[in-house]
Amino acid sequence: MLNADAVSVELGGRTVVDKVSVTVAPGEWVTVIGPNGAGKSTLLRAVAGLLPYAGDITVAGRPLAAMRPRERARRVAMVHQQPVVPPGMTVYDYVLLGRTPHVPPLGREGAADHAAVAEVVDTLDLGAFADRRLDTLSGGERQRVFLARALAQGAELLLLDEPTTALDIGHQQEVLDLVDRLRAEAGLTVLSTMHDLAIAGEYADRLVLLAAGRLAADGTPREVLTEANLAEYYRARVRVLHVDGIPVLVPVRRRPG
Repeated sequence: MLNADAVSVELGGRTVVDKVSVTVAPGEWVTVIGPNGAGKSTLLRAVAGLLPYAGDITVAGRPLAAMRPRERARRVAMVHQQPVVPPGMTVYDYVLLGRTPHVPPLGREGAADHAAVAEVVDTLDLGAFADRRLDTLSGGERQRVFLARALAQGAELLLLDEPTTALDIGHQQEVLDLVDRLRAEAGLTVLSTMHDLAIAGEYADRLVLLAAGRLAADGTPREVLTEANLAEYYRARVRVLHVDGIPVLVPVRRRPG
């Protein structure tokens, strides 16, 4: 579904992503991890076509650089860390914005667009909030709305940039369980970034570890979340246990003396 080959991104004259290669198979969930400043969000924004880049990116075999914005939006949907929400907008109207790539220029949303939004709103259990303003919702509820807008685009590839930022553990699980269910039911392919390594290891099929803009490791959570990698790239003291095959990270306190 996605092939990013030797992708580099410069921002302000500085190389933030340096010749990173990532592949994501159809239906797979790959999460990009790494310490602060590693280039995780920048890589996602390049894949979304929001930043200029060097290298090659293809989505479903089609070069990203050859896509017009409307075609790109039909194939790739992104949920940003802090989406811009127009003041006073209702949940329904915000989700309807996801249909923009399917509306003819100077045209209006049709019955098919409203049907698509109604289906997404129902799937994400947002019917009770449809007429509510976004600024009246809780963090977990808003995150579901942001996801709904992305799903309304009907894209094959879903990009999630820190989808659980500022959510408590219960709402984190609620949002990620929903993504996992939709991936299974709708055949979505997911590329995400996450700070929480335990959550990343629980949900992703594969992890891609970036450090200083470069690819440091790529593999299953068990292969990537090792004590050696965490010590080298995060400068973290942890014990890595395995529960049902999933890595569990236990911080090790440095004791005086």
